Amino acid sequence: MSARTQKFGKFSKFGSVALALAIAPLFGAHAQGTDTSENFTVIIGGTRVGHLDVVRSGDTVKIDYDYKNNGRGPTMKEELRLDPKGMPTSWKITGNSTFGNAINESFAMQRGTARWTDSTGSGSAKPKGPAIYVAQEGSPWAAGLYARALLADDDRSIPALPGGALSLAELEKVQVSGAGGAMTVTSYALSGNDLDPGYFLLDDTGALFAAISPRAVFVRKGFEGEDLKLRDLAVKYSTERFVKMQAKAANSYKAPVRITNVRLFDPVTMKLTEPKSVVVSGRHISAVLPVNSPASEGEVTIDGNGGTLVPGLYEMHGHIGQEDAMLNILAGITSVRDMGNEIDVLDGLIERIDSGVLAGPRITKSGFIEGKSPFSSNNGKLVNSQQEAIDAARFYAARDFQAIKIYNSMNPEWIPALVKEAKALGLHVMGHVPAFTNADAMIAAGYDEMTHINQVMLGWVLEPKEDTRTLLRLTALKRLPSLDLESEKVNRTIGAMVEKKVTIDPTFAIHESLLLARNGTINPGMVDYVANMPVGVQRSAKQAWSNIESPADDKAYRGAFDKITATIKKMHDAGIFLIPGTDMGGSFTYHRELELYQKVGLTPAQILRRATYDMAEYLDQEQSLGSIEKGKYADFFLIQGDPTQDLKAIKAIRMVAKDGVFYYPSDVYPEFGIKPFATKPKVKLPKEG
Repeated sequence: MSARTQKFGKFSKFGSVALALAIAPLFGAHAQGTDTSENFTVIIGGTRVGHLDVVRSGDTVKIDYDYKNNGRGPTMKEELRLDPKGMPTSWKITGNSTFGNAINESFAMQRGTARWTDSTGSGSAKPKGPAIYVAQEGSPWAAGLYARALLADDDRSIPALPGGALSLAELEKVQVSGAGGAMTVTSYALSGNDLDPGYFLLDDTGALFAAISPRAVFVRKGFEGEDLKLRDLAVKYSTERFVKMQAKAANSYKAPVRITNVRLFDPVTMKLTEPKSVVVSGRHISAVLPVNSPASEGEVTIDGNGGTLVPGLYEMHGHIGQEDAMLNILAGITSVRDMGNEIDVLDGLIERIDSGVLAGPRITKSGFIEGKSPFSSNNGKLVNSQQEAIDAARFYAARDFQAIKIYNSMNPEWIPALVKEAKALGLHVMGHVPAFTNADAMIAAGYDEMTHINQVMLGWVLEPKEDTRTLLRLTALKRLPSLDLESEKVNRTIGAMVEKKVTIDPTFAIHESLLLARNGTINPGMVDYVANMPVGVQRSAKQAWSNIESPADDKAYRGAFDKITATIKKMHDAGIFLIPGTDMGGSFTYHRELELYQKVGLTPAQILRRATYDMAEYLDQEQSLGSIEKGKYADFFLIQGDPTQDLKAIKAIRMVAKDGVFYYPSDVYPEFGIKPFATKPKVKLPKEG
């Protein structure tokens, strides 16, 4: 159910851009008045999954954009009218987003006034100078359009509408080859609207050649063979950015570090201790002492100011990439269980984190096994037979993976043999419920853990031949309000989970976003932090995920979330172990994930224990992680309040330690365009006497 849909370097956040400034003609050789076409291929995980076709006739540009990965993806049409200088005077975007939300966006520039309508509502502005309207939706094709506008600007930075500014940086010349031979293209990074830059390449006429990310490439037709090279470039550019950020943000003090006047959250007692001092030496906690213990010579001192130290959190449903790594650290998430990734990408990331080149959490690896079908998620190992599935489990076990995750397109008949082999190899077994079966069959086959609450509940409302490899696995949740949670089928499944000690990773927060996000209102899970985010994130926060066409749909989806909440509570009350994870990148969403567990009866203290010590124990890591004790790794974070009374206190983090390296979020968040949530504590270095 991953929400990590490919954004091609965040271009769908920048969207399609209409320009409210006068510059030279934008289309290079594509002069106005001629009929031209451009064709691009969408590639995800090495598999061709869609297209983008552009046709220009006179002053009109028409775009057809569609791709499908994991049974979903955007389907959009765009139409632009351009003035003689190549400026959009109108732009219309229609279709559906990745999860089905209807898109009906428009922009127009008339007599110096820009007017637009998107999912947040309508707006207008009269720019006094050059400005760029950033559409909420749209295809990556517009990257070339606004890049050329920025290249024509002296400092390559232009104010944006509705707010903020866009800036462009040239990176390097790149040689590529394909249909028609070899050519030189130039790579660029676009920043300003979102948390991370978007990366793309232009040819020597200024036309778009490709938009790139570490997992996905949008590339000119005929050059599909450059997919891996282009993805490697995206990794390179992202790495260079985060290496620089780490060099500035990481404080590896060459001396013991004493955090004074703090209370510790003790996950065993689920209470705060009396005021203490905590001393860190190297990667480990060397002492937990009475608050007034004298410091030794040469120590670094951090004034805890009566705040609380909390053990590092565990995000248990990640698909982690470089863009997530630092943000998770700043949110106090020092450990992540990765639930499926490209193997070489994940290994490279772990190596860079472990060597200290990048900031990032400790990663527990899970091997992704998916059946090959038109609906496959192009990730991990895709298999065509039971033997290939078994071989995939052996592959992961030999490479220090701790678990396997089974996905939607797997043949249910292969599952018992796969589970048997995986367990013989010492692997934890978890996953989705493959299409055309149900949770009961997966429990009987030997799953240790179910992932996503909808994957369990769909078995109670679907007919046998309905296909969950499509968006049906989300839209069918509209049927939940009429479900009787005391029915025999519900109690049978829950009883089997209790009997076999099957746990569940419900991904509570992603269901909240799917079912409760509405166009024009702030997503309830983002209310507490969205005002601190860049403009693009703020606009996305007012955007529905699902296609909610009527009051009846609205009522059904709200009722579905209520029924999901009641089901998770029923599971918890029955003794089923709940595992917190987001499938949404962690960081701020993970804080919301934890907060939601209060709805099913857990107290803030119980939730913090679950997110720290319980998860360390679940992964057999409690000897070195999960609590703040002498000899354990120095993984913890500092807040000012008491999270056992108000869980929201964990959202304002002043300092994070991971592996004995210290980070101050207020120093780093501006690099992402985020306004800090808390101040940095006072730090006294030895040389200050």
